[in-house]
This record gives sequence, C-alpha cells and structure tokens, in this order.
Amino acid sequence: MAEDRRTRRTRRSLRDALVSLVLERGYASLTVEDITERADIARATFYSHCRDKDDLFTRVTGELLQELSDRTRPLADESDTGFTGKPLLELFAHAEQERDLYRAILRGEGDGKPLRMFTAESAHRVAAVFRERARRGGVQPRIDPELLARAWVGEQFAVLHWWLEQDPRPMPAEEAAHTLRDLAAHGRYWASGFDDPTWPTPGS
Repeated sequence: MAEDRRTRRTRRSLRDALVSLVLERGYASLTVEDITERADIARATFYSHCRDKDDLFTRVTGELLQELSDRTRPLADESDTGFTGKPLLELFAHAEQERDLYRAILRGEGDGKPLRMFTAESAHRVAAVFRERARRGGVQPRIDPELLARAWVGEQFAVLHWWLEQDPRPMPAEEAAHTLRDLAAHGRYWASGFDDPTWPTPGS
C-alpha cells in the first residue's frame, strides 16, 4: 500500500513537472533532466516509469482521458435518447480542474500527438453515443456518426481552448456548456440570429 502511494506520488510529480515546464518553455526544448530536476526525483526513477519524455506525455494524456471517461460515461448513458448537455458540462468542469494539462494538450505541444490522441479517443466515444442515440430513437443519421463526432469534438475543443486561455474565464463553465449545447441543437444559422432557413432540395 505504501509502495502504491509512493508510485502515485511519483507519477503525479512527473505529471506536474512536465506540464509546468511545457507551459513555461514549450515542449520541444525540454529534456528528461529538466523534468527530473523539477519533480525532484532521480533519473533512474524516471526511467522506471517511462521510456522518455514522449512516453511520459502520452501516459499523462491517457490518464487524463481515463479520468474524463470515468466522469462522463454515466452522464452519456443518460443522454442516449436526448441531448442533456451534462457530459459537455462535465468536460468543462474537468478542464477547469486540470486547466494547465488541458492547455498543454490543446496548444498542440508534443508535435500535436497528445492532442490527436485526445481528439481521436473522444471522437470514438462520442460516435458510439450518437449511434446508440439514433438506434434508440429509431432514426437514421443524415451524416456519418464518425464525421459528426469529429465535427462536434473539434468544436468543443476549439471553444474549450479559447475558454481556458482566458484569465479570468470569459464566462462560467455552465454558460459555456449551455451555449455549445444550444449551438448543437439549433445550428450556426440560428446562433447568428436568423430564423431557420428553408434549404433547397437536392437537384432543385
């Protein structure tokens, strides 16, 4: 048990050191020695947990994804037959708690690999929710759920990045999530102040 606690403390120290240094200096110039000095651990200890700084960033991103999944999965189940917006609010709440790590990822540090990983995994989960929601509702999606999920996740992350980089935040998490939910429900045309358009049918 003591060893488990020690391992968790070491991993948290490495995570905090990586994130703080990335935000201060950028990822490209960092060395393992920089990280171990900031974390106050031996290089041998570092290499007992990770191969290199890329492996560390990947592991940290994976842990963040798992934390987010654990928090949003029950809420996503609630929204299978309707769009409650609760998973979106949980994303913003989680990002506010882990602001620096989200900022490091959303900035594209690490040659964009953590961001691609975060986006791909999030889109995969969202697409599964979209498919299940359509199945339960007895409808046929008009757009491929994979493409729809990519668009939705990309939109979320773009707004989330903008929101996290502001200090103070331009609006509470609840308002930001509610605004994105309304945009998803009604579309950009409605959000711009116009009435719902009447689109021409294909071939007309």
